[in-house]
Amino acid sequence: MITGNTRVVAIIADPITHVRTPQAFNTLMAERGADAVMVPFHVKPEDFEVFISHVTLIQSLCGLVITIPYKEAVVSCCTGLTDAVKRIGAANIVRIDSAQVAGQREKIGHNLDGEGFVGGLVRQGYRFDGKRVYLAGAGGAAKAIAHALAEHGVASIGIYNRNSVRAEQLIAQLQACYPHIDAHLATDTPDNYTLAINSTSLGLGEQDAIPFDVDALAAGTVVAEVVMKTRVTPLLARAQQRGLNIHFGHHMMDAQIERMGIFLGLL
Repeated sequence: MITGNTRVVAIIADPITHVRTPQAFNTLMAERGADAVMVPFHVKPEDFEVFISHVTLIQSLCGLVITIPYKEAVVSCCTGLTDAVKRIGAANIVRIDSAQVAGQREKIGHNLDGEGFVGGLVRQGYRFDGKRVYLAGAGGAAKAIAHALAEHGVASIGIYNRNSVRAEQLIAQLQACYPHIDAHLATDTPDNYTLAINSTSLGLGEQDAIPFDVDALAAGTVVAEVVMKTRVTPLLARAQQRGLNIHFGHHMMDAQIERMGIFLGLL
């Protein structure tokens, strides 16, 4: 039951129709008896700066969940950042506090993507020590996932991105933070990895290309998604045809929902 006292969380994205977080978040809030609700806000890129600069004027709004394409852009708009965001350079959740800075309520950025992705795999029985990881993408989600994997003991991380400069920047960041890990530039044809991850937005559009070639992957490789518009994305469907193990995008979200509520002070 939504009332005048209900705390509101907005999830912002462009596009927005693919988001599945509100359903899971609202179910959890109802189960826990929290007077809070998450709703989708479709914000176009040309309007993002104006939106984020005025968002604290909505007094019932207690936070934002940030997704494509704003995870990096939102960082400079926050008045405070957790250590995770400072290290990664991207945020996927912002808490709007009552304390004020320069006449506006504080916006505290945090990132749950990495621990959410790792947590989703752990829930499915996956272990990371010594594993060789292929990661397609070098954006906000990719950065968080790469750092979390490094912290959980993988042996190597190969980064592939269509913009190789962004891939090289992420590799340099990983090498500086985790010198014991083999962080290297990869191609779109991975062949010597035990876990292959799509952290790009490819799969949201019906005509999207598959983000990387799965044909060279060895038997037993796990192919994992962050996209959850459909349960079985074209990438996962191709991996299934190859007889490879697959990991659904919703696992990453499922592992974050309670963490979101705690960070926002709702649980």
